Amino acid sequence: MSILSPLSDLTRVTAGRSRAVNAENPTGDKGGGGRAIEGVGARAARQLGQTWKVAPCATVEAGSTYSMAEIEGPGTITHIWITVDPAWWRRLVLRFYWDGADRPAIEVPLGDFFCNGWCQPANVVSVPVAVNPKGGFNSYWPMPFRRSARITVENLWEEDVEGFFYQVDYELDEVADDAAYLHAQWRRSNPLPDRTDHVILDGVRGRGHFVGTYLAWGSNSSGWWGEGELKFFLDGDKDFPTICGTGTEDYFGGAWGFEEAGGVYSTFTTAYLGFVQALGGESIHASQRRLGMYRWHLQDPVRFAEDLKVTVQALGWRSGGRYLPLRDDLASTAWWYQRGEPAPYPELPDRDGLEVI
Repeated sequence: MSILSPLSDLTRVTAGRSRAVNAENPTGDKGGGGRAIEGVGARAARQLGQTWKVAPCATVEAGSTYSMAEIEGPGTITHIWITVDPAWWRRLVLRFYWDGADRPAIEVPLGDFFCNGWCQPANVVSVPVAVNPKGGFNSYWPMPFRRSARITVENLWEEDVEGFFYQVDYELDEVADDAAYLHAQWRRSNPLPDRTDHVILDGVRGRGHFVGTYLAWGSNSSGWWGEGELKFFLDGDKDFPTICGTGTEDYFGGAWGFEEAGGVYSTFTTAYLGFVQALGGESIHASQRRLGMYRWHLQDPVRFAEDLKVTVQALGWRSGGRYLPLRDDLASTAWWYQRGEPAPYPELPDRDGLEVI
């Protein structure tokens, strides 16, 4: 099914077979749902028995990695739904492995993968990601795999996660020869070193296309923070990028500081772009604002043939109409498709480095 025209293939009858993995059917087997006789719902179902919501969710034990799905292909993951208490959105890390790879192609804290990095619910109404009240996470990124797919969630905390609800919907069918694998990577600069750009993505080698950015931006200074440019270094670019934007709010589809009358932020969420969160303080120029924004390159993928690097500046204003480099807290998630196994990702920080304070 095409990202650009998600309804275009609905009239076609294919050889695909639909399956789903969740706590009620952890293996995704045909006819394997609702068989549980033990689970968190066992007491509520004690007078009803099997098939009556005995195991609706999982417990992810402290310091452990829980296997959400282990699927044999070929096939394509078409939808993922997850919900858990917001306190856990930066304490849990999602990882996706394609075709038996040792290293994950996707390694992102749970909330950031769904454009909710600040652990306070923000609704998102877009094509590949939807977040609905109250913290219902949905992903529609197509995720093809040829031999296998494995999805895990790691609990970085010293407490068990009770009530981790999830479902992974997928279709077993042949995968096109030119289909690439979805990748996603998370990086944080806290604080951003003086007069440096935050690196959203680097080290990508091969052919593919960049499809999305989410930024959880913490403003550590008073005043406007979004004069910085998004830059795409393509296919051998060194000092100067091939694509250089005009400002942070411009890249995310807004203008003039996301400001509306009265000096307040105007948040929005659309199919491809959104400024979904502006937490803390009344004034748009207050320090310690916590901001969230996304852009999906679905109609305008950024294509590369050899390599890719993506950066953003944190830039405000000082007296005399001069730019002020900022030392803000920037946490970014990048999504892209490519063939082959990715280069090793930077090691994620420890729990303190991921935590929202």
